[in-house]
Amino acid sequence: MTINWGLLIRRVLPFALALGIWFAPVPSGLTTPAWHLFAIFIAAITAVLDGAFPLLTSTTLAAAAVVLTGTISAAKAFAGFANTSVLLVVIAFLVAQAVVKSGLGRRISLFMVSRFGRSSLGLAYSIVVTDAMIAPAFPSNTARGGVLYPIVLSVAQGSGSRPDDPNGRRLGGYLMFCAMASLAVSSALWMTATSANPIGIQIAREFGLEIGFAKWLIAASIPALTAILALPWVVARLFPPGVGETPDAPVAARKALAELGPLSRDEWITAVAFALMVSGWVFGDVLKLNVTSIAFGGLGLLLMANVLTASDIATQGDTLATFLWLAVLFALSGQLNELGFMGWAGQRLASYIGGLSWPLLYLALIVIYVAIHYMFVSQSSQVLALLGVFLDVGIRGGVPAPLMAFALLFASSYFSVITPQGGSQNVIFVGSGYLTQRELYRLGLLTTLFFLAVFMVIGTGWILLVTK
Repeated sequence: MTINWGLLIRRVLPFALALGIWFAPVPSGLTTPAWHLFAIFIAAITAVLDGAFPLLTSTTLAAAAVVLTGTISAAKAFAGFANTSVLLVVIAFLVAQAVVKSGLGRRISLFMVSRFGRSSLGLAYSIVVTDAMIAPAFPSNTARGGVLYPIVLSVAQGSGSRPDDPNGRRLGGYLMFCAMASLAVSSALWMTATSANPIGIQIAREFGLEIGFAKWLIAASIPALTAILALPWVVARLFPPGVGETPDAPVAARKALAELGPLSRDEWITAVAFALMVSGWVFGDVLKLNVTSIAFGGLGLLLMANVLTASDIATQGDTLATFLWLAVLFALSGQLNELGFMGWAGQRLASYIGGLSWPLLYLALIVIYVAIHYMFVSQSSQVLALLGVFLDVGIRGGVPAPLMAFALLFASSYFSVITPQGGSQNVIFVGSGYLTQRELYRLGLLTTLFFLAVFMVIGTGWILLVTK
């Protein structure tokens, strides 16, 4: 039997890393459980990054390790399985299946192709612009992802792109990643586009900064719109969709759309359920409705009307796998924060760069703040743990307070695409199967660097100009 030494070394490396950190002296200011949990968490992420194990394998091993070693209790390790954001992702997958099964997805995809289908770039722009337009009405970007995903999936499948086709999957992968990255940057454009933004504003208020809807929009407009408009073109360079100009596609789509005739019973029911869910998500805050409960209600309606059946759900093996790894990562990342590791790491990193001139300090703080999101699976948790720390270090170092605050607030949205688990909204698109984990990490890093460059180069001057 031939031994694959490269794979063997890659698989040994995460375990060696975990043991090395585990038995190293616990740094001052940290508890032993926090240090040991960090060892297991970073080893699990490393195993995915170096291709040693798939994400599901790494996270299940990590979940077993943290409990069997007594690092954290089983109740805390598995708390992610009751997390409402995790459950919302799972329901979004199942509702998307109903959109496709009922035929409504094909109708939507044909409509979009008939209007924007002259090129893959046109399709991507239609998705990105749609997201940017509806974003201010959605305080949850996970819910917004649940709206976009069935449309993107239908467009990809309607164009003949399938995850199991090595070449044909590229169009679907391109559209999926454009939608995922769009959610990150549109959340920076609108103050109301994600729940992390109001949390950040409250923290900024403690430093004497008052930020309202209009002030946020003015400060975000130029850098965020620049990033949004360039996004489909940038992603196409990083991950060519394999389909260029398709001048005949709109004509063919209009013909096929005419042949479909009126909406069927299942299409009507799916459309009504989907509209009720979207309305509930839009007005959820005003009516004090839980967005996950709204999703369960929509799914229940689809099951009651037999648009979806238990047999349909039983075929969704990928959904179960996504549920498992996302729930574990949510729990472990949350425990790292609760045990104080994240705050400790942020303070230590920030203290190392004291004494720099304020422009260099500003740049270093934002870069570190973005990079550290590799350790988080929630935007809100990082904002709560670190935004105040970084804002305080920046202001003390001479960075203008409005500039530091807005730069950190915007970064708290666009850094979510840096990893597949960097935001619960990502997982909806990751679960489509169109992109491998390696592709997602590579595209996530490069796209985040692009966002970072736009907000640093264009955003810095603009923020300084409008906040004088």
